[in-house]
Amino acid sequence: MFRRQHYIALGLIALLALVLLNLPQAATTRLKLALGGFFLPLFGLSSASQTVGQKAVDTGVPRAILLQQLGELQRTNQQLRLQTTQLQEAARENTRLRQQLLWQQRAPWKLRLARVTSRDPANWWRTFQIDLGSRNGITNDAPVIVVEGLVGRVQQVGYTHSQVALVGDPACRIAVLVQETREQGIVVPGAATASNPMMADLVYLPANSAVKAGQNLVTSGLGGVFPKGIPVGVVSEFQPSDGDLHTTARVRFAVNTGRLEEVWVITP
Repeated sequence: MFRRQHYIALGLIALLALVLLNLPQAATTRLKLALGGFFLPLFGLSSASQTVGQKAVDTGVPRAILLQQLGELQRTNQQLRLQTTQLQEAARENTRLRQQLLWQQRAPWKLRLARVTSRDPANWWRTFQIDLGSRNGITNDAPVIVVEGLVGRVQQVGYTHSQVALVGDPACRIAVLVQETREQGIVVPGAATASNPMMADLVYLPANSAVKAGQNLVTSGLGGVFPKGIPVGVVSEFQPSDGDLHTTARVRFAVNTGRLEEVWVITP
């Protein structure tokens, strides 16, 4: 019985071989494609195994090397951020200087550009030092200004540096003119100046003054220190006084002297 089964199997194999040998070319091609489709999953499994193996090799980089590379990237990032900060500051300085130089071309005064070099912490809002002195033609009482308006006057001249008394300092009293009403007065430190250096008092206004909040103050040219027409500030508060010979207004300065880095000095 066992031999009979073998004979039958051999006969079937021989018959299948004869059939395949006698099939047309097109039928043979389709049969090969059909048989190949059964083995594609096995080929795909083999390729996936190779990919997984390669990834395993790639992820096998030592942790110390990865940490070193991370540290280098962090240092590079910090250097780039510092360089960006430096470039931004240079761009801001360039913009300021361009504005100042453009304004110098329009101004009729003889001007010298100076840099603020130091401040006294005890008198931060009252004085600072500039990098111009007598060798640069700077003299005592020379007006100091910026585009926005009056900064102060040169109080003490050295050979290479000078000290500037700022607006709001008792050593820098300013004769002013109210542009809208043409009334005159003196700007001096007031009760509010100690808590807010941007504020001062306008004194010696007539009792019946027509001054109103929001009106502009410029130097009047009286006193011989400041040329006429330099912006000083605006009137922030005014209450007429009854029965007094003079009255007082509150003034806000046009220039925040605490932010200055460069100033212009009007030279003789």
